[in-house]
Amino acid sequence: MRFLVRRLGFYVLTAWAAVTLNFLIPRLMPGDPVELLVARMKGNLDPAAIEAMKRAFGISDAGLWQQYLDYLGNLAHGELGRSITFFPTEVSSVIAEALPWTIGVVGVATLISYVVGTSLGVLMAWKRGTWLDGVLPTATFMHAVPYFWVALILAFVFGTVLGWFPTTRAYALEVDPGWTGEFAGSVAYHAVLPAVTIVAASMADRILGMRNVMVTTLGEDYVVMAEAKGLTSRRVMWAYAARNAILPNITSFALSLGFVVGGSVLTEIVFSYPGIGSVLLKAVENEDFPLMQGIFLVISLAVLVANFLADLAYVVLDPRTRQ
Repeated sequence: MRFLVRRLGFYVLTAWAAVTLNFLIPRLMPGDPVELLVARMKGNLDPAAIEAMKRAFGISDAGLWQQYLDYLGNLAHGELGRSITFFPTEVSSVIAEALPWTIGVVGVATLISYVVGTSLGVLMAWKRGTWLDGVLPTATFMHAVPYFWVALILAFVFGTVLGWFPTTRAYALEVDPGWTGEFAGSVAYHAVLPAVTIVAASMADRILGMRNVMVTTLGEDYVVMAEAKGLTSRRVMWAYAARNAILPNITSFALSLGFVVGGSVLTEIVFSYPGIGSVLLKAVENEDFPLMQGIFLVISLAVLVANFLADLAYVVLDPRTRQ
């Protein structure tokens, strides 16, 4: 319990630092979002409207300290400002609309790649020297291939040449969004290629990482003793070797899980998928500082939460951390 309390205090302090940096960095960047918006409207705004927009974007003429206090107050009420790209929509609304698409595809694909990749890594280490070693060259090659190359190849082969799957959008234009079987089927059908891209590109890292640690763990004394006691191979493999070898993989998984909310930017761009990655690209293109600030804040907090969950998993799997 003392370990978790210390870790929780560390994450609270880190969250405050992330919030503070998230406030400062956009204000240190060149450019003014209000000036960009006024230029887009060709200057057809009166001074009162411009001042109101400055307050909405959190960049009023008040001092930096007052802006910081106002920012923390707005953040406590869930207010992240208004987006320039989707003006006058609030940043929180834009993120809330895009986040489910990213979590649904990237999150599920990340979970599948972790479970399958870790399991394969355990089996390949336990049965090393068999035909399973033939997977290593393929896994090594896939580990070096960028996500967007896999996405482009899958889109060309299965979308353009064979025409089996769509390569754009999250659902068909003729389908009305709603809680219906037709809409759910269309969403799942359009998510196949993006999900397969993420699974194929990230699973290799899980396989190689787990196999390497597992091979080292199999030589430990407690594993040799378990085998000498006559325990079944399955119990030795999972309860003794894999349970200890999986700890570094949990940290890696926690990091990738935290970055799920950031989406796989290039994959979403290739397939024109309406997730956080696509929204972030639009925010960068339009110098939408409030939207970028909101997305980066959500990503930072998600990474901290995922790492805290990893610490909880460490307490369960490794009794030494409880002392």
